[in-house]
Amino acid sequence: MKNLLSIIALCIVSFVFSQTKNFIDQPYLETSAKVDTLVIPDRIYLDILISEKDTKDKKSIEELEILMEEKLKSIGIDTKKQLTLNDLASNFKKYFLKNTDILKTKSYSLIVYDAKTAGRVIYELENSEISNVKLIKTEHSKAEEIILDLKAKAVIKAKNKAILITKALNQKLGTAIFISDLENNIYNSNSGDVEGVVVMGYSAREKKELKPIDIEFKKIKFETNITVKFKLE
Repeated sequence: MKNLLSIIALCIVSFVFSQTKNFIDQPYLETSAKVDTLVIPDRIYLDILISEKDTKDKKSIEELEILMEEKLKSIGIDTKKQLTLNDLASNFKKYFLKNTDILKTKSYSLIVYDAKTAGRVIYELENSEISNVKLIKTEHSKAEEIILDLKAKAVIKAKNKAILITKALNQKLGTAIFISDLENNIYNSNSGDVEGVVVMGYSAREKKELKPIDIEFKKIKFETNITVKFKLE
């Protein structure tokens, strides 16, 4: 009985080893496919800095804040959902050291959903002497879904490539036995400061020169690379 159990155990080990060995050593064809797409960003993050210094201390930070909110609401922005306060600062240190006026600043983050609205924000705020507006980054709200869709397309592309190769070899393509999809890239050149979008220093422009800003952000590139091993039959 003991000998019988030993034989069964040995057979099981041999079967597992054989299956593993067959999986590794069986003939296969490996193909790779890269798929990409360009999408227009639908999340645009702006940084707005309001400062009493911009108006040469003619308007308080509270007045500028009310004015900013009015302007944003006038172009259809929900300030309760899209506008958040980053920080509040003032030059108390300079006040005590140099006996100068206390000039307050406030920093806000604003999210808008298209380039046209971003341009209107910059234009309206600059007309209101709030000119320190800077692009922080752009994103797409469905980035994960886009990547998954690209993965599916890449697998199909890899399979079609494998079918063409096996036909040329007069062989038959079997099932996929290994898939690697570790390489996914998102190329977004809109992150950080972007020339033509950053508007700093109201004093550098005269009111008569102000006009609506037509902004076009570069599209975000999504890319995925799939490697598939197909069994050859």
